Amino acid sequence: MGCASSIHISDRVVYHSGKESEDSHSPQQTNTTQQSQQQGNPAPGLPIKPSSYKATFKEVQFGPMRLYEDQLQVLLVFAKEDSQSNGFCWACEKANYRCSVARTPESALECFLEKHHDIIIIDHRHSRYFDAEALCRSIRAVNSSENTVMVAVVKRPDREEGSVMPLISAGFNRRYFENANMMACYNELLLLEHGEVRAQFKLRACNAIFTALEQSQEAIEITSEDQVIQYVNPAYEYTMGYQRGELIGKEIIEVPKSERNKPDLLETINSCIRKGKEWQGIYYAKKKNGDSVQQNVKITPVTGQGGKIRHYVSINRPLNDNNKSDKSSDRVQAESQTDMQSSKHKDRRKGSLDVRSTTSRGSDGSSQRRHSSMARIHSMTIEAPITKVINIINAAQESSPMPVAEALDRVLEILRTTELYSPQLGTKEEDPHTNDLVGGLMTDGLRRLSGNEYIFATKQLHHIPSHLITPLSLNDIPPRVAQTMENEDSWDFDIFNLEAATMKRPLVYLGLKVFSRFGVCEFLNCPEAVLRSWLQVIEANYHASNSYHNSSHAADVLHATAYFLCKERVKQSLDPIDEVAALIAATVHDVDHPGRTNSFLCNAGSELAILYNDTAVLESHHAALAFQLTTRDDKCNIFKNMERNEYRTLRQAIIDMVLATEMTKHFEHVNKFVNSINKPLAALEENGGNGDEEAAKSILTSPENRILVKRMLIKCADISNPCRPLELCIEWAGRISEEYFAQTDEEKRQGLPVVMPVFDRNTCSIPKSQISFIDYFITDMFDAWDAFADLPNLMQHLDNNFKYWKGLDERKLHSLRPPPE
Repeated sequence: MGCASSIHISDRVVYHSGKESEDSHSPQQTNTTQQSQQQGNPAPGLPIKPSSYKATFKEVQFGPMRLYEDQLQVLLVFAKEDSQSNGFCWACEKANYRCSVARTPESALECFLEKHHDIIIIDHRHSRYFDAEALCRSIRAVNSSENTVMVAVVKRPDREEGSVMPLISAGFNRRYFENANMMACYNELLLLEHGEVRAQFKLRACNAIFTALEQSQEAIEITSEDQVIQYVNPAYEYTMGYQRGELIGKEIIEVPKSERNKPDLLETINSCIRKGKEWQGIYYAKKKNGDSVQQNVKITPVTGQGGKIRHYVSINRPLNDNNKSDKSSDRVQAESQTDMQSSKHKDRRKGSLDVRSTTSRGSDGSSQRRHSSMARIHSMTIEAPITKVINIINAAQESSPMPVAEALDRVLEILRTTELYSPQLGTKEEDPHTNDLVGGLMTDGLRRLSGNEYIFATKQLHHIPSHLITPLSLNDIPPRVAQTMENEDSWDFDIFNLEAATMKRPLVYLGLKVFSRFGVCEFLNCPEAVLRSWLQVIEANYHASNSYHNSSHAADVLHATAYFLCKERVKQSLDPIDEVAALIAATVHDVDHPGRTNSFLCNAGSELAILYNDTAVLESHHAALAFQLTTRDDKCNIFKNMERNEYRTLRQAIIDMVLATEMTKHFEHVNKFVNSINKPLAALEENGGNGDEEAAKSILTSPENRILVKRMLIKCADISNPCRPLELCIEWAGRISEEYFAQTDEEKRQGLPVVMPVFDRNTCSIPKSQISFIDYFITDMFDAWDAFADLPNLMQHLDNNFKYWKGLDERKLHSLRPPPE
């Protein structure tokens, strides 16, 4: 075989290896080969020693883009080996292309589906072997063949030359008159590479540009040189109220104009752009409903072939939308953080470390550790007055007559369902990190305004049209993304790998998989396509510009929520509707977060703070907006097919969980959970659990306690960063710190009260802030949650991470990591 030494045959597909050992030819073979090469033809039946394979990347300039072209892949489809196939085979070697050879249409299609070649050369000379045009049509039917160059090898005409239209109709780009000369084949490949293949390569890059246009938050319109509308992006559709199909193909003059513009403004604009100059200014556009919207407009002429203007690109930004890109983050890093608190509590924290370090991890380790956690719960250092009252009443009940004991039971029931759980926090002047965290996360801000109130403009919500390209189902998730999510049921799952694999869109992909695993679509009676659209809309309304409160944080909280829902005691407590509510609440809990805390918004007099009376501002906004986005369009309304009463129950559960992430009631939620669930369950265990399975079940499944479990679950998921593996914990700490630094910068710029002065990017000690946050907010809460749900791996990570931050602090380092050795 003419290419035997450089080709491997497998299942009728022949692959070039691109490598060969030095001693693979006999001297006789080599001499024959050299003679054949000098004649310009490959020696039939004898191998030509290929050049060693080198991976090459060619740089291609495409406007302002710099592209890198990988080594070209060529597929040769020849039923039998002959001098023509050998000519192309060795031309590929000389050009350093990867080459495959297929003998049948079936193997050719299979090979293309695997490798997606840049060039396919099909033998069109012998119809008795296979129908070349039918094969070309089959390959063209595959979406990924759009940018593939197809070449038909045809016989030289004996008489009059025929039409190429049948080849073009079949999908061929080019024909090649048979010529087995190796240099002729080589030149043909070079012409293809630098001509049609290079053009197709640039066209592929256009997909990235259009993706950027589709995702842009600015309204973009592209017209032809004659000002016929050729493209508008989703932001334009949403801003102007038109659907794309209503505009494309129309001339600009056919679209209604606002009467609020000066009479000569359009003439001024046209005069400017027709000269090839960019125009920028204020322009009133008329929406489909007749309203006028004032926009900052930039129109740029695009010069094309012949130096003529071929397109006009118009970028429009509503003037009331200027603050959109500046919004950043809310909840208190607490709900989403992993950051803070200092050495005042180090003795208490050290004690907790000692307790767990002596706990066995053997077969009885879980039980022993849970009892040690319960011991800490009984001696919590942050104890609200109501907790002390309940303890006194419990003690009094033990020696009281039955009527008194029953009366005290009623007292306890009242106390556990009213707002009496806020702890008494002493002054912490010796610990400014804790002081600032409590002030920044657990108050509604100083009521002193600077006179230059911080006003958030009305939020322009992101509308994602139904045609936006995304996975249709779990089966369509890209392999790289699917591989990244293989261990998503593990606590050590790396959300940042998924963030990178999905180009900062992890929520849609993780949501599809998690919701599928829990059967959410089946529970809601909702098609998977609607769920996909809903996830897209929700993710689009997270601010990618936020360093912390973005869709990656939402995906992280969703992951933690799903992990907790799989814990045995959580499953015993919650019903399916509770699980669905928890997953939805985790997904939406920070939607449209501006990257600032509630205290900041209240001090700045923002529209949201005014709307919600300075009370749970962001959490109320997240919950309200989530339902607005969901119910405004049937294409993304996951609740559409629910029965009314079930929907009301689910809606209330989602709202309650989102509001529970607000930090002003942090200690109330934790204390209620401890007193209503942890302590009663511990009392049953201490009594030996004699026939008390029903009592335990009643504690776990009572409606009031199910609410407490759900609140505790989402709170722990929201601020679980300190319990993640160290590298994830460090990354989250850096991100939340950057948001707080940005808030402090803006407070100083705006002349607002600085809510958390220690978060000054020039002086802040990140390790101290993490220590304070762990000591003040995390330790007691996760001790309680661990005692309930049994989470030894989380508690070990928490111990390790605390020691890491303490180590940095003891070295007086302020950074996320120690300096390199």
